[in-house]
Amino acid sequence: MALQFELVSPEKQLRSGTVHQVVVPGAEGDFAVLEGHAPMMSTIRAGAIEVYEAAGGPAERIFIEGGFAEVNETGLTILAERAEPVANIDAEQLTAEIERAEQRLARADNDSERAQAEKRLNTLRTKRDVAAN
Repeated sequence: MALQFELVSPEKQLRSGTVHQVVVPGAEGDFAVLEGHAPMMSTIRAGAIEVYEAAGGPAERIFIEGGFAEVNETGLTILAERAEPVANIDAEQLTAEIERAEQRLARADNDSERAQAEKRLNTLRTKRDVAAN
């Protein structure tokens, strides 16, 4: 059995093809999608999706910075705000991004700036945690 899977970011289509299973970090918790899954839509929180080409095989992990997932009769489509293979995450670059985000948070002048800076910092920390595992 095969699931049609599409992963799209604003820049490009990152994946398109059939897979066995995809595990998605939904806003309400992780969920797995196999062929024949009931139709649904979900927002996605920052985290790694796990793409399994074959049952029992290794997973390709892709970091997603939020977005939407739609399961319908044709398969699973993920519209990601940003996506990057976990294997491509540069630890030094990520550490520098976290430091800049912490500085932006410290300099925030109002609640709106503070909320945006906290959201970005939390996303980067999640990315660091995903990359470490």
